Amino acid sequence: MPAERLQRALARAGFGSRRSAEQLIEAGHVTVNGKVATIGDKVDVTADVVAVRGSTVNLDPTVRYLALHKPAGVVTTMHDPHGRPDIRSLLPPEGPRVFPVGRLDLDSEGLLLAMNDGDLANALSHPRYEIEKEYLVEVAGAPAGRHLGAIRAGVTLDDGLARARSVRVVDTRPGRAQLAVVMTEGRKREVRRMLQTLDLPVTRLLRIRIGPIRLGGLPPGAHRELTPEELLDLGTVVARAERRLRRQATDAL
Repeated sequence: MPAERLQRALARAGFGSRRSAEQLIEAGHVTVNGKVATIGDKVDVTADVVAVRGSTVNLDPTVRYLALHKPAGVVTTMHDPHGRPDIRSLLPPEGPRVFPVGRLDLDSEGLLLAMNDGDLANALSHPRYEIEKEYLVEVAGAPAGRHLGAIRAGVTLDDGLARARSVRVVDTRPGRAQLAVVMTEGRKREVRRMLQTLDLPVTRLLRIRIGPIRLGGLPPGAHRELTPEELLDLGTVVARAERRLRRQATDAL
């Protein structure tokens, strides 16, 4: 792909008009390959590393980032050998092909990201990056302080310790309750198994947030494009995690 003016590439990627992109550059908020950009710089959007306010952005016009609201009963695969509804039915048929990042189990619903940016997808799904996922979870029973303490401290499952970064009671009714649970791993049915071990069987699980991206009012079965601001926020979260991992590696020497 031939080089193009930086402000044009930024504007095409959704960072406002060309004038708005020029203002970002003039303010020193944009770097190319680690150097502060200037008006008139050209970039190869498939090779150069461009960052806005410290967050790397992918200006390749073939990349695509979507937020989906997965309904219960849909499997998070592109094809299901058992003939169940799969995630393809939620993806737009036109434009660059995207793939789900991580998964939600068959009975769970809520926010799912789909993209064709392999580096970002790997960072968002790898446990070592500790990207937060927040769930609204309805349970049968009455969670007490000891339950919440165990969820925060960690519950031993057959594949290791499951521990929430945070948990709070959102609502209580006779015989049931709703919890907001924040996790940083994504093991299979982890939240369900953790709560089942505490005799709090899950009756509904809705994921409402992945990192800085929120489900909001997106209706079940619908999708939307992520905004440039959301992509910058994702980049900030990933960059923070990478700095933490580098510090840990240095401390281990």
